[in-house]
Formats: sequence, structure tokens, C-alpha cells
Amino acid sequence: MTLGPLTRTLLNDRGSQILMVSVLAMTVLIPLCNLAFPEGSALHVSTYMVTLLGKYLCYALLALAVDLIWGYCGILSLGHGAFFALGGYAMGMYLMRQIGDRGVYGDPVLPDFMVFLNWQELPWFWYGFDNFAFAALMIMLVPGVLAFLFGWLAFRSRVTGVYLSIITQALTYALLLAFFRNDMGFGGNNGLTDFKDILGFNIQADGTRAVLFVLSGVALMAGFLICKAIVQSKLGRVLIAVRDSESRTRFLGYRVEHFKLFVFVVSAVLAGIAGALYVPQVGIINPGEFSPVNSIEIIIWVAVGGRGTLYGAVVGALVVNFAKTYFTGAFPELWLFLLGGLFVISTLYLPKGLVGIIGQVRNRLAARSATAQTLKTSE
Repeated sequence: MTLGPLTRTLLNDRGSQILMVSVLAMTVLIPLCNLAFPEGSALHVSTYMVTLLGKYLCYALLALAVDLIWGYCGILSLGHGAFFALGGYAMGMYLMRQIGDRGVYGDPVLPDFMVFLNWQELPWFWYGFDNFAFAALMIMLVPGVLAFLFGWLAFRSRVTGVYLSIITQALTYALLLAFFRNDMGFGGNNGLTDFKDILGFNIQADGTRAVLFVLSGVALMAGFLICKAIVQSKLGRVLIAVRDSESRTRFLGYRVEHFKLFVFVVSAVLAGIAGALYVPQVGIINPGEFSPVNSIEIIIWVAVGGRGTLYGAVVGALVVNFAKTYFTGAFPELWLFLLGGLFVISTLYLPKGLVGIIGQVRNRLAARSATAQTLKTSE
């Protein structure tokens, strides 16, 4: 039987194997320990922990999306938080439509914030979000279309480097200001919250939380395989060539802007899916998710984990967010300084991130073993 290129890569890539097995084990064992073992049992995992870990998996998928364009194509986007937030808002709009007359004001059509602001009818762009299939389509379509339009204009104009990074950050900030406005129809500063159920299931129930966690794990594994398939294909080799020398790649006859546009749109769609899975687990989506600081933090996850490895981005997102959860409670005043210091250390002394350290240790052990074997043979 002939193995495909992706299968051969996974079989030969130890980091990818460990990642897939680890995420699969988490996806199966954590919900099982939450539902099958009673509270007080040593094997019980609380619903709070399930929700927290599910949020981390969504962040890991977001980091994976950024590593795809930054690590393999050299596109440093400081605006991917916008695509994440747009996917989250699409899911939030669906969840708000499911509340119906159970809201504070009891209006069967208008969300509570619209009733409070004296809106008389539902805005046109809210139509269809009472249907999950439509909402799922918008979760991918809205970030994808925005990424396509933005990328087409930017890449066609050959905007690169720090200029592209600044423009992506400006896009995110513009969306932040727009969504803060009450007359935009997205809840203003408070955003969308007070969700009741999803597909008819109570969103606060332990079983629903467990299913959302499983979906987050499955989405992360699927996203990893998609990214891996892209970077291991001929397309991926062109992307690496663009990253290393865009002008030379263009001189060889490749339409560089088309390759960059494709991978940018794929990355935006993955970010939107991550945002959609994030919202029902945390229970709120507001304009703060568009904050440029959030997009910068994503870059830190990727840099700390290991840029250009895919699995390193996942590791970085999990490690940094675990550390954030701990240090914001233990040292709330120092957390931002610790995060900044971690990024500086990674940039100066760990150019390949945490996974690079593991690779260096493994290479040194292999070299010592080879040296010892050579000495033993020569004796």
C-alpha cells in the first residue's frame, strides 16, 4: 500500500506525532473524567477546568493559523484577532437568536440590548442567524471574505514587511472602534452574552461543555492536518520560497500575490472557526476581542513555541496561556512584564522557541551516542 505525502510526513515527524496523540488523548480523557467520575474522585475533572482547557484549545487553533502565514510565508499579521473576533460574533449572533422570549425584556425577536436601545426591528444583517447552518457558513465566510479583500489589495500592491503588519493592526483597531458603537447593532461595549442554549442543548450543562471541548480538540487536529498538508505540498515549498526571497520567487515566474492570498484566507477561516468555538465556552463576545494587544499576544505564543513548526505554535499557545492563568492570579501586577520578558528571551536566545530546545537536546544526545559508538568501535 502506498502512503500519501502527508501520512509519510506524520510518520516521520516526531513532533507532529506527539502533538496529535496528546490532543487526541485530551479530547477523549478529559470529558470522560468530567462526566464519568463524581466530584471528590481523584480522577474527576471539574467543568470549570474543561471549559478552561477548551478555551486553550481554541487559542491553539488560532496560533496555528498565524504560524501558517508567519512561519511559512513570512506574513507577520498583527490583525488576526479581528478574524477570531468576527467568527466569535457570528456564533454569538446565532446564540442570541436562540434566546427568544427568555431574555430580560421577553421580546421573541429582538435581543435585549436592542430593546434597551429602542430598536424597532431586527437589522437586516441579523436575518438568517436563527439557523445554525447559516451561522456556520458565516463563521467561515465573513473572516474569509474580509481576508480576501484585504489581502487582494495589500498583496497586489506589494505591501510587505512592517508596513503590512501596521496595516493589519490598523484594520483590527478600526473594527474595534466600529464594534464599540451602539448603533452598529452588535451590543456596543457590552457585546453579546447571556446565552441560553446551542442546538437546543443547555449551554451551561456539563454534557454540552464536554461536547464543546471535544469539538475544539477535533477542530485543532483537523486544522493541524490542513496546515500540514499545505506546507508539505508543492504549494508549501513555494510559500517557503516567498518567505525566504519574495523577489527571486517572483522573478522565477510565480504569481506571488496569489499564493499569499490563498494562505492568508485559509488562515483567516481557521481563526474564525477558533473564535466560534471560543464564544459558547466563555459565554461572551465583546469588542475587546478586536484589541490590537490580543493580536500581538498571538505572535508571542507562536514565537515562544517555535515559529515555522506548526506544533510549536500549539505548544506556545498552551504554555503561555497556562502561565497567564497562574501568574495573573499570583502576580497580577507583574504578568505583562513577565510576558514581555518571555518574548524578548525567546527572540534573543530561543529563535526556534521551546520546541527548538527539545530539538537541540535531542541532537546533542544523538551526537554523544554516535561519538560513544564510534569510540567503542575503534577500540
